Amino acid sequence: MQLFKEYHEKYPSHGYRWLNAKIRLDTGLIMSDQRAHRICKAAGIVSKSKHYRYKKPGDPYKIYPNLFMSGLNITGPLQCIVSDMTAFRFEKTYYELTLYMDLWNNEIISYALSAQKGDRKTYISGLEDLINIKKHYPELEMILHTDQGSVYSSKSFNDLLPVYNIIHSMSRAGTPTDNAAMEAINGWIKAELLEDLHIKSKETIEDDLKDYIVFFNEERPAYSLNYLTPKQYREYFSEMSM
Repeated sequence: MQLFKEYHEKYPSHGYRWLNAKIRLDTGLIMSDQRAHRICKAAGIVSKSKHYRYKKPGDPYKIYPNLFMSGLNITGPLQCIVSDMTAFRFEKTYYELTLYMDLWNNEIISYALSAQKGDRKTYISGLEDLINIKKHYPELEMILHTDQGSVYSSKSFNDLLPVYNIIHSMSRAGTPTDNAAMEAINGWIKAELLEDLHIKSKETIEDDLKDYIVFFNEERPAYSLNYLTPKQYREYFSEMSM
């Protein structure tokens, strides 16, 4: 119980299943989720995370075809990347964080932060980092799925994609559930950055974010990966493929 209290104090946005997985990852202590639930209930441990509601589906019109609708079969890394921008405030400063995530193992492979509202550079900077990764796999056909935001639909953004064998897929207008994985990650990231890991100051926010991305990819158990981290999932796949 004391161990769960210590981890909950450090990661208050999470519930008993995630805390159990994180304790297992860090200490090797193995217990069932049922026991973890009983311990947390007895200790009064409750997740402080917020729950986000999606808007109802809107007009099915698409600027680019929504390839998610066709039932993608993702079998390996870098086949489908999802991207979105999320905003948050810290010390009265507005920030926009643009993420590019591999849908196969939920690994954040590119990101960009800006304190300027509507900054197009975060999208382009993140895309350029993604392209630098894609250059190592020129024959791989990659799908990049986004919403219909002005930057994602701009000519300057889309002119870069065919050159590197990247196909653009877009959600339907007003339908964030078409990119549900990215929407969920956005919610968790804001909760963890502000409630769990605590950004230290505006002067260190970029370093704090960099540390968080390492935590997210290498130290954070993911429910969708059966509580493996994205790095563990990728390494397990590599071992199985050998």
